[in-house]
Amino acid sequence: MNKNKLNSAPIFQAFSYTVVAIVAILCLLPFIVLISGSISDEGQVLAKGYSFIPRGFSLDAYAFIFRNPAELLSAYRVSIIVAVVGTVLSLLISTMAAYVMYRKEVKYRNKLAFFLFFTTLFSGGLAPFFIWVTSYLHLKNTLAVLILLPMFNVMYVLILRSFIKGSVPEPLVESAKIDGAGDFRIFWQMVLPLCKPALASIGLFTILAYWNDWWTPMMFTDKQEYVPLQYMLYKMLSSMNMSAALAQHVSSLEMPKETFKLAMTVIATGPVVILFPFLQQYFVKGITIGAVKG
Repeated sequence: MNKNKLNSAPIFQAFSYTVVAIVAILCLLPFIVLISGSISDEGQVLAKGYSFIPRGFSLDAYAFIFRNPAELLSAYRVSIIVAVVGTVLSLLISTMAAYVMYRKEVKYRNKLAFFLFFTTLFSGGLAPFFIWVTSYLHLKNTLAVLILLPMFNVMYVLILRSFIKGSVPEPLVESAKIDGAGDFRIFWQMVLPLCKPALASIGLFTILAYWNDWWTPMMFTDKQEYVPLQYMLYKMLSSMNMSAALAQHVSSLEMPKETFKLAMTVIATGPVVILFPFLQQYFVKGITIGAVKG
């Protein structure tokens, strides 16, 4: 049977839509349980477990998180600024590095690629890294430390180099140079537009890394105005665990520990869930093309 006829057959289309719908529902079920559990009563959840329908409707977990709205809004502001600015700078610098290693006239491009890859295998250790950042770079308690430290990922640079090699023909670059275009103009007006699928997919990974980063502020931030959302929720969870330990000796102290974890996940993942559909169309294409060896 002809492949086109098979794809256009009503039975095949119905089967395809059914399978996709089932997979979509299975992927959606954990989020339903997550939201349902976050608005359930703590005692009901501990006694009967989680369900698709809230057990004893309660907003105690959200009330605990929003007990200080100014602190939560400040954490959201820091996370959004760090994620957006960090992702833009990371994509720009990573693409520049990938383009340099793509150009054959760069004499030491293979050695540069090996040097970058070597840093993924060995590191100087946590103590020298902390001393370098705080004592020599003086980045502690600044917004820059949250942006700069997670900014550069070597694997993304290598993926972008492979993507550029497969998407930007060398004769196109040479013709632009003959017409008088400089390296930066070639990069800005030719390479970047052709790299949109890879930039979208890698940008999604990068913004997720920034958004979920709590380790960097824990190590290098003491001031409240530089605390992002994930670290604030981490501190609240630590406080919750301490209160739960204290509750074993003080029977009147009750904290929504389990439902708090679910509510915390809802608040933390909300912006990412909203962002993902806008980048989904580029996601598969960017990863599959960029992953080709070159």
